[in-house]
Amino acid sequence: MSEFKPTPVKASVPLSAFEALDIRVGTIQKVEKVVRSEKLMKLTVSFGDHTRTILAGIKQERRNPREIEGKQALFVLNVEPRKMAGETSEGMLFDLGYADGIIPVLAMPERTVPDGTRAG
Repeated sequence: MSEFKPTPVKASVPLSAFEALDIRVGTIQKVEKVVRSEKLMKLTVSFGDHTRTILAGIKQERRNPREIEGKQALFVLNVEPRKMAGETSEGMLFDLGYADGIIPVLAMPERTVPDGTRAG
């Protein structure tokens, strides 16, 4: 791996800005192709009391995108639903690396916790 240089830290925001985000653990139950997209995969994610469809641009980041089925990861749940490639996403996968040009990895709890567990 080449030497990584972190970008400068962003400007400070009030704690309330972070507290406004609803970040939760969910288990990825199913990963499917989005036919009309070269990047998006459709994730069916359990949050304990409900499931959601979340679109993630991971199709070209992994040899086998279905390898994340059954894994827990962090998701942002209170972003507005967004229609992409004919599908609606009801949240956002919270992964690590994309913004820095690194092949992304899942942000995951270190041990299994109940689906729907909040971050923060």
